[in-house]
Amino acid sequence: MLFLKTLAVSVIVSSIGFKKFLYFISLGYGFSITAIGLFLLFTAKSSLTMVEIIIGLLYIIYGLRLALFLAIREYKNEHYNKKIQAEVDQGKDVKLQFKIFVWLSVALLYACQTCPLTFRILSSEKDNDKLIYIGIIIIFCGLLLEVIADHQKGAAKKINPKRFVDTGLYKIVRCPNYLGELIFWTGNFIGGLKIYNGALQWFFSVFGYILIVYIMFSGARRLEVRQNKYYGDDPVYKKYSKTTPILIPFLPLYSVEKYTWLKG
Repeated sequence: MLFLKTLAVSVIVSSIGFKKFLYFISLGYGFSITAIGLFLLFTAKSSLTMVEIIIGLLYIIYGLRLALFLAIREYKNEHYNKKIQAEVDQGKDVKLQFKIFVWLSVALLYACQTCPLTFRILSSEKDNDKLIYIGIIIIFCGLLLEVIADHQKGAAKKINPKRFVDTGLYKIVRCPNYLGELIFWTGNFIGGLKIYNGALQWFFSVFGYILIVYIMFSGARRLEVRQNKYYGDDPVYKKYSKTTPILIPFLPLYSVEKYTWLKG
């Protein structure tokens, strides 16, 4: 089954997390999405449609950009490394059994996130699917939003690495990069709505989408906790955090710190 093969690819690539625990959900994430995209394009190259090629390329661009961005930030940004040192240190004490559990769990997640393309390649009823074009537009918008948000944050941190960012897209939401990721995977899920066939395909597709939504809110919570620790006494930050939605534009959700079930 093609899905099991993408899972195997994800298992192999995400094993980078055994080098550093944080890599399971950072470099392992980006490189796994890239590897799955490459695998699907190569495996089914003789029968791919143009939209399938486009989606596969978007996976590759998305994953490679994310992985390289995280790698460069880790090796060049000393201030960032100091801020996340506590998370890195915690990873050193994680028992092997739990590492294996996390490894296999995230590998399954990455395979589920990309399964709309997997199932599309397997589908025989995709010729009249117009919804995929809407999905591709949404995917592209999400990717573009992430790129702009990361660029704006990087530019702001070069000017003042010790200050929080509240310019550009960060005027609209406090985590526009996470918003971009949500939009990317929402488009990916929507683009496959007409080709999911059977309970298993629906389960894996819905599971992957719901879990990535959860992870983005969990990530936003971790960032909020970290920012409150470093900037909590700054009156400008206090006003910013109380008036700017944390993740979804125009939704008056300004904090998720109290939602401890978002830990992850």
